[in-house]
Amino acid sequence: MKFLDQAKVYLKAGDGGNGCVSFRREKFVEFGGPDGGNGGRGGDVIAECVANLNTLIDFRYQQHFKAKRGTNGAGKNRTGAGGADSVLKVPPGTQIYAEDQETLLADLTEPGERVVLAHGGNGGFGNLHFKSSTNQAPRRANEGQEGEELTVWLRLKLIANAGLVGLPNAGKSTFLAAVSAAKPKIADYPFTTLHPNLGVVRTDGHDFVLADIPGLIEGAHEGAGIGDRFLGHIERCDVLLHLVDGTQEDPVEAYETVRDELEQYEAGLTEKTELLALTKTDAIPEEELDEKVAALKTAAGKAPMLISAVTGAGMDEAVRALSHAIRACEAAAKEVASPKKGWQP
Repeated sequence: MKFLDQAKVYLKAGDGGNGCVSFRREKFVEFGGPDGGNGGRGGDVIAECVANLNTLIDFRYQQHFKAKRGTNGAGKNRTGAGGADSVLKVPPGTQIYAEDQETLLADLTEPGERVVLAHGGNGGFGNLHFKSSTNQAPRRANEGQEGEELTVWLRLKLIANAGLVGLPNAGKSTFLAAVSAAKPKIADYPFTTLHPNLGVVRTDGHDFVLADIPGLIEGAHEGAGIGDRFLGHIERCDVLLHLVDGTQEDPVEAYETVRDELEQYEAGLTEKTELLALTKTDAIPEEELDEKVAALKTAAGKAPMLISAVTGAGMDEAVRALSHAIRACEAAAKEVASPKKGWQP
């Protein structure tokens, strides 16, 4: 399945049905009178969050969504049927923006959430509605109202507990493949990962979702490389695991380059809980490894974890550290959501 995280769609709600002008004419009925019914209401355009989707690829093949029009009213005081709704099924984590791409209309994060994006028009009144003591035989009816129409942008931000960041070829995809059942593309050239990947990691009876995004390079916030387009997928993460390639000459420069790009993105990514790991340690001489660890500790203010996906060294410790950090963030969020009540007599 191809990955698509942004789509532009046109929405048109259904128009309301017209009211009916009708009079009751039956044999042996002395006084007939008006009996025109009202028109039916037009259908709405609704966005619904569903659990079995993880991409917006469906909207590459269909960009226009139109709800059905309401049925016209009829004689014998019959109201027209309402138009059928048009439902857009989107994956969890989808944000819906207006055409200006700045006004947020909805943020759907939980399966089952629904939001009406375009309301259908009301049906017109039939002539029975206008009957009064001074107007016994009205000969007019209303037309149905037009349904709303608009263009919206859908943006998907994956929902994951932790995210992997780093330069290209830092070992992010290899780490994800080693700790989960995900099968991302792995190769020895830059930008092997062209779209985010998700994997479910289980450790000590605790499951969490890990997201791997394409590598960042200097100037990514200005569009260099793949750019910062995919950084939105880690905005919802509680914890970031920053992987630094231990085989390169200056790991400190690599660390600072990615941190600068996260700061330039301006979405609070630098304020998230960050774990640091030095990868590919099996290919580094011991003396050189000690020097790089010391330099990285000085620059980052914390000692990096040493891991190797090839030998498996340090992988379990890194996964446990991620799990503990995620649970700590979840506990802190619960405390903020439910503040302690004061003393009550």
